[in-house]
Amino acid sequence: MGTETANPVRQAAESLLDDALIERVRARAAGYDRDNGFFDEDLAELRETGYLRALVPTAFGGLGWNLEQTLHGQMRLAGAAPATALAVNMHLVWTGVAKVLHDRGDGALDFLLEEAGAGELFGFGISEAGNDLMLFGSRTVAEPQPAGGYRFTGRKIFTSLSPAWTRLGTLGLDTASADAPKLVYAFIDREDPDVKVLDDWDTLGMRASQSRTTVLDGAFAPAERIVRRLDPGPSADPLVFGIFANFELLLSAVYTGIGGRALELAVAAARRRTSMKNGGRSLANDPDIRWRIADAAIAHDAIEPQLASLARDVDGLVDHGALWYPKLSGAKVRATETAKHVVDQAVRVAGGSSYFAGNELGRLYRDVLAGIFHPSDDESAHSTVANAVLGPVEE
Repeated sequence: MGTETANPVRQAAESLLDDALIERVRARAAGYDRDNGFFDEDLAELRETGYLRALVPTAFGGLGWNLEQTLHGQMRLAGAAPATALAVNMHLVWTGVAKVLHDRGDGALDFLLEEAGAGELFGFGISEAGNDLMLFGSRTVAEPQPAGGYRFTGRKIFTSLSPAWTRLGTLGLDTASADAPKLVYAFIDREDPDVKVLDDWDTLGMRASQSRTTVLDGAFAPAERIVRRLDPGPSADPLVFGIFANFELLLSAVYTGIGGRALELAVAAARRRTSMKNGGRSLANDPDIRWRIADAAIAHDAIEPQLASLARDVDGLVDHGALWYPKLSGAKVRATETAKHVVDQAVRVAGGSSYFAGNELGRLYRDVLAGIFHPSDDESAHSTVANAVLGPVEE
């Protein structure tokens, strides 16, 4: 809640994303939201600091941060500009996946670490309309080519960083090879003439992320950019684990950062507002307002330790086996739903002023809503956890 003494894990984020940078980012957020614009200036500053290389090991030209440190960085950044943090998340997810593989002796994505260390920006081209299988299936066609490469044809939605990514990690289904069906994970260059980015992002919140639709019309990935061919359905492959772990935890960090900022604004509003019924005293003395803020603080304070613990387990190669997926999906749902609750309480404390266009709490209210749409959604997470504790539904 802004009063804690910095610990060694937080210090890296607080040093790199210092107060002056955070305030500049915060000052630009309302304009990006109003104009439905991309966060060009934020991206330039984050690139200059080296933050985009946070999870890249030092041997590859990065900062060598662990996942726990990066979670704190994303919480801090999201407290200033949620849409900026959400979009940057997608690049950080891929570098985190590459680090997960590298830490486990798998060099399949070492090329990604090298390129990220050299300044390439990675987009996340996995999500598809109507595909609730996510990593376990795809509507995109992956057509095998003679030299071992693939051509991908399909539409990817919610592709954050759309104006700026230079490499796109994507997924398609091969139904033509002798061992088909196979899910094919690959990376495509932006310069590919068969890649088209639509200008179709005009949303209620998270506007600066510019998470536009990406159309693949036979986009080509050469053999050396094909990183996995897996059977459809649930998989214990380290690549799938790496994607799931980094996506869920870094996403949770963004929404936890939103909750933290909302709580700060609620406290400021309670101290600023007064009540004529109570002789002009600050609402910070009102028992109902105090209860709302305490309720929000109790909920918010429970999330960060859970995320940090899971991040340490990822970094430490802890094997939770089949429990990894319920742990991660459960953490995501708790983080996003808690952030939504905290923002709602903050808006109630702040009163009608938060309903005006341009008000920061009003923007956080719109931004935090996006958390319910990211995988794992509420239904999927509950199904995953139910299967873990009860076993599968009997036929």
